[in-house]
Amino acid sequence: MITILNWVALLIAVITSIGLLLQRDWRVGLGLLAIQYLSIFWLVQTHWPISMAAGKLVTGWMACAVLGMAQLNNNTSPVAEAAWPQGRLFRIFTAGIISAATFALSLRASSWLGLSLPIAWGSLLLTGMGLLQLGISAQPFRVSLGLLTILAGFEILYAAVESSTLVAALLSAITLGLALAGAYLLNMSQEGKA
Repeated sequence: MITILNWVALLIAVITSIGLLLQRDWRVGLGLLAIQYLSIFWLVQTHWPISMAAGKLVTGWMACAVLGMAQLNNNTSPVAEAAWPQGRLFRIFTAGIISAATFALSLRASSWLGLSLPIAWGSLLLTGMGLLQLGISAQPFRVSLGLLTILAGFEILYAAVESSTLVAALLSAITLGLALAGAYLLNMSQEGKA
C-alpha cells in the first residue's frame, strides 16, 4: 500500500512540475507548487518522522503564501519571454527528455543509495524540472518557482540520507529565504518599472 502511494506521489510531482513549466497564470503556478509540496511531504515522510515531514509541508505552503502576497502587490503586466525556445511544444519536449533521463539515472541511483525507485526518481525529476525552469525563464517569479522546485528535489533525496532535525530546520529556513528573496525581487522589478 505504501509503495502504491509513493507512486501516486511521484505522479503528482510529475504533473505539477510539468504544469509549472506550461502555465502562464501565477495563481495556477502557486496552486501547482502547493500541490507539489503535498507530494514532497509524502515522499519525505517515508524516511522522516511525520512531524518533520509536516514541517516541510507547512514551510512549502508558507513559501507559496509569501510569493502570492508579493505577486498580489505586483501591478505590472506579465512580460513575454525574449528567448527563442518559448513555445509549449518545446517545453513539453524538454520535459519529456528530462523525465526519460532522470528515470534512467534513478534506476542506478536507487540501487546505489538503497532507495525505492519512486523516491529516487521523484527527487531527480524535481531537480531536473527546476533546472529547466531556471534555464528558460528570467522572470523573478518563475525563477523563484524553479529554485523552490530544485530545493524540493534535493530535500527528498537528502531526507533519505540524513534524518537530523537541525538539517530539516536549516532546509526549511533556506526554503523561506528563497521565497523572501523572490518576493523582494518581485517588488524591486515593480519599482524599477515605475
